Amino acid sequence: MSFYEKFPLMSKSNRLLMLLSKAGEENEIDMADIPGGPKAFEICAKFCYGMIVTLNAYNVVIARCAAEYLEMTEDVDRGNLIFKIEVFLNSSIFRSWKDSIIVLQTTKSVLPWSEDLKIVGSCIDSIASKTSVDPGSITWSYTYNRKLSVPDKIAEEGMNFRDKIDSVPMDWWVEDICELDIDLYKRVMITVKSKGRMDGKVIGEALKTYAVRWLPDSFDESISDALTWRYKYLVETLICLLPQDKAVGCSCSFLLKLLKFAILVGIDDSAREYLVKRISLKLHEASVKDLLIPARPPQNTLYDVELIQCIVGRSLMHGKYNQDVKHKENGDFILGHEHGTLMNIGKLVDGYLAEIAYDPNLTICSFVDLSRSIPVSARPIHDGLYKAIDIYLKEHLSLTKAEKKKICGLMDVKKLTTDASTHAAQNELLPLRVVVQVLFFEQVRAASGVHALNNNARDTSNSTTNTDEEWEKTAADGNKSLMKQMSRTKIKDEDFQTNGELLKKNSKSTKNGAQLLPSRSKRIFDRLWVVGRGHVENRSSETSGSSQSPTGDASPLVHLQDKVGIPSPRERV
Repeated sequence: MSFYEKFPLMSKSNRLLMLLSKAGEENEIDMADIPGGPKAFEICAKFCYGMIVTLNAYNVVIARCAAEYLEMTEDVDRGNLIFKIEVFLNSSIFRSWKDSIIVLQTTKSVLPWSEDLKIVGSCIDSIASKTSVDPGSITWSYTYNRKLSVPDKIAEEGMNFRDKIDSVPMDWWVEDICELDIDLYKRVMITVKSKGRMDGKVIGEALKTYAVRWLPDSFDESISDALTWRYKYLVETLICLLPQDKAVGCSCSFLLKLLKFAILVGIDDSAREYLVKRISLKLHEASVKDLLIPARPPQNTLYDVELIQCIVGRSLMHGKYNQDVKHKENGDFILGHEHGTLMNIGKLVDGYLAEIAYDPNLTICSFVDLSRSIPVSARPIHDGLYKAIDIYLKEHLSLTKAEKKKICGLMDVKKLTTDASTHAAQNELLPLRVVVQVLFFEQVRAASGVHALNNNARDTSNSTTNTDEEWEKTAADGNKSLMKQMSRTKIKDEDFQTNGELLKKNSKSTKNGAQLLPSRSKRIFDRLWVVGRGHVENRSSETSGSSQSPTGDASPLVHLQDKVGIPSPRERV
């Protein structure tokens, strides 16, 4: 290389001047450690020779670091490469949303040069500042593929479809930064949160979007240790970035998915404990599918039932459910927010019980303990619990009589709806005593309704001054009396089986109505139906003005006690 060929390089670069001077007649110099490699040196060399150099978001970082390495400063030559690149960065790159993200991604290949030159910090500040801009003032392009995924929010906000599409959402920026490496993403999110202008829900949405982008849908334990470590570090980073405001931010569904993956990769106990605490505050928002967390050894069940029971217990401890019913001055009452939350937890637990009931390794103690972990007020209707019990009985046919009695004791037949009661009356897997209780209560409920209806008709014909409140009081008193008698009634399987009269086939009048019932339940139902029918006919004759109503059919409860062998209250005393 002649002097005339070396001079342009020496006139722009102080390092090249020193290296070429030391090289003398030799034409080789060692610059293997130049940041950006040959591509970066080519850009600097073209600039020195006065050739056109095209800078963009993909090569500006390596060019800036190489220029710093070659010492192409203003002291060497006015208007040198470092000065021109700095002008380009400040006037173009840092003002562009997507260019700032691209430049930040390229800084990783030239560390620590890009860090020392403040390029990383400038990109992060530029990105964080733009996320805090009023969405109405945004004019640049961004990636957002979730516009059509929330049609329900369109109606809630009172906006028409076109206005919703044209508007800029609050979380417009979360998808673009998902392409960043986890270390850079963490620094960006910390800066965004430090500005204090971002809503916790948007932060939660950003973390959820990043997790969906980088965490796999399923986890194979045979993957390499390096990949496992990467997933573990990613999960731990997302946990530390969770919004501090526990009332808002990430949804319970996302937190449970994060916990599920955290258990698979084996994060430390403190991070796992923090997740459990956050989930317990929002358990009422979860779905049954979210709770299906696979169990880990040494557990032999399909799902981690102990973990869910722990979360349920903590959730109930956080809530003040003893004050969930607020009374008004006029005697009416309204259900508070806490009561609705408690009922959601009750439905969630019943649904979870129905899912885990299919597990052949699920012990009856685990089933019973989880069912009893919620208070009575959380389960006003027992249809969901009955469904779970029915599934468990079908999947565990080897249960003893005592075990069946224990699990069925969780259910209150008085809290079953008509459909559930009908199904239970035909269920051959239920203990005989439970079937009798179901049929007996249905008969009591039907008799109570007829009694209240006939009283209302008789009172209406005799007087026009009775009010609706008096009719409701009469019906309630009749129902209360029957319920009181039923609560004192105790039926034993042995007494029922030894009573041959009750097990005989009933009259032809009930044959068609009970064809769908199993033989055992059919015979019980036939006997109760005859008793109830006689009671209805008796009440009908009273309302028609007949004075010859038979006195022997005064109460179906008396007949049931006589036929089944239930001791009367006087005999029990």
